[in-house]
Amino acid sequence: MPDVITVSVQTDSDSFQEVVVTIERPTYNKPFLGGFRNLSTGVEFHNAGSQTKPIKRPDKGIQLFSKATQTTVEKSTRQQTRNTTSTQMTKIGLYVSNMTDKLITPGKYFTAEEYHKRRLEAVIVIQKYFRRWHALNLVQNLMEQKRIRLALEAEEELQKKREKEEKLRREYEKKLNPKTREDFELLYHDLELWMREETERINRTLTGAERKAALCALLEEETQLIACIGMHKLDANVANQQKAILHLLSKCAQPRMWKAFDGKITEMDTQNSLRGRELLEIYCSISTKDIPKDERISVLLTLKSTVKEHECKLTQEIVALIDREIDLMLREVKECNLEGLRKRICTLFLQYIKSPEFNPGVAGLLKVPQDPLNLYKKVYFCHSCKNYLPSTEFPLPANSRTMGRCRSCYQLDNEARKREAYFKYRLILEDLRKSEVDYQDDSKIVFLVQLPDLQYLIDNIWNCQSALSAHSDLYDLVMVRWDKQREWSPWNTILLTKEEADVHLKMDNLQKTYETPFISKIEQRHIRAKNYFAQVSVISSFLHRSNNQANANSYK
Repeated sequence: MPDVITVSVQTDSDSFQEVVVTIERPTYNKPFLGGFRNLSTGVEFHNAGSQTKPIKRPDKGIQLFSKATQTTVEKSTRQQTRNTTSTQMTKIGLYVSNMTDKLITPGKYFTAEEYHKRRLEAVIVIQKYFRRWHALNLVQNLMEQKRIRLALEAEEELQKKREKEEKLRREYEKKLNPKTREDFELLYHDLELWMREETERINRTLTGAERKAALCALLEEETQLIACIGMHKLDANVANQQKAILHLLSKCAQPRMWKAFDGKITEMDTQNSLRGRELLEIYCSISTKDIPKDERISVLLTLKSTVKEHECKLTQEIVALIDREIDLMLREVKECNLEGLRKRICTLFLQYIKSPEFNPGVAGLLKVPQDPLNLYKKVYFCHSCKNYLPSTEFPLPANSRTMGRCRSCYQLDNEARKREAYFKYRLILEDLRKSEVDYQDDSKIVFLVQLPDLQYLIDNIWNCQSALSAHSDLYDLVMVRWDKQREWSPWNTILLTKEEADVHLKMDNLQKTYETPFISKIEQRHIRAKNYFAQVSVISSFLHRSNNQANANSYK
């Protein structure tokens, strides 16, 4: 049969209409629902239900079930045999063979008590083997847990060892290649420790003139080491200054960025960012050393055309220096004789870049405000170096009542006298502030405490050792809350190792966990911290608030 047929349909008594009918092929095997076959012609006729597509029931939005799935199909069967059978036995006149018969003899009779006893013995045997299997599994599980725990402890120990080695390596790298203020603090601290050891050795082993000669030689060696450290410091200052300049110029050249609702970052270049990027490329080009003469002249000409856009005394001086260098290069002057001139060009061009008139993007990045009236706000006088500096340049310990000396004077005094290193204390303070941020309970005191305050807290109150194990390596010590329900403060803290701190923070009741003498010892140290930090008006307000909170908790 074709896919499309034409059927003539009578629409009226005298009119017919041809209708195009599309034949739908079955997509599944139709079930046979019965029918009949014409014996004379051999044609098979099926029931009408098997010739049409089943009607789809309308969806009422309710799950329905047929009766067959809701009821149990019952079936009746008869147990009586259909045929009547009989058994024939041997008798007079009839012989039945017994070749296939079996002789059945009764076994030993046992009572119900004996039967239950046998079952009990069998159950005991089954339980014995099951308990053996269960014990083996339990032992194997315990051994596996022990192996995993030992492996985890070994991995944690190895991780701690690696972290400690990494810290020591970082400290050694800082001492070997000092670049920042912390690195030179470590160098001066080690120099002071070495001086104390050598002085003690000389005083212990030598006397008289030999002792004086040894001390003079030691002083001379200390002077040489200080001079060597000073040379490294000058080189580091030059490198850090160059990095700061490039960082400033990079921030001027950055496009404006914002985050859209879908999380994508959108960047847009403005006129200020394009101008800053152009000046950054020119500055990097003129700062590059050991480039061919043609490229150097091309860079200088580009710089000249850039600064000529603005007529002022600064740009005229830059143009004059550029013409002088080009003239000297054409006369085959040596490179070493041009270094001073090139430094002057770089310095003047940097001054050009830092001027908001020529580079508008740098206006918001300069420390010196454009309005002179703003210079009188939050500016204080340092009595040591006789300079007027902003308030951010003055450290404020907890017991200070005046501004005192600036940071540079403190650093110079530390290098000359005490030579203390704050690197380890700074790590402890950073870890403490990170942990307090994780609590998300709006703790404030930890951000008011400065580095000298934390050093006093660790050295004088906690004696630079753990309150539990007396471990004295500052790399392994952390400060955590004594009562984790209250915010951190110098009178709600304890100095522990990292492992002890993890266990301490999991405790809910400190009174039941620690002994009474240990708790009294911690409370005495908290009282000493309160007496020291009560001198600061800002922190003393938190002290009164914490006392009220502690009284409320004790009342509850």
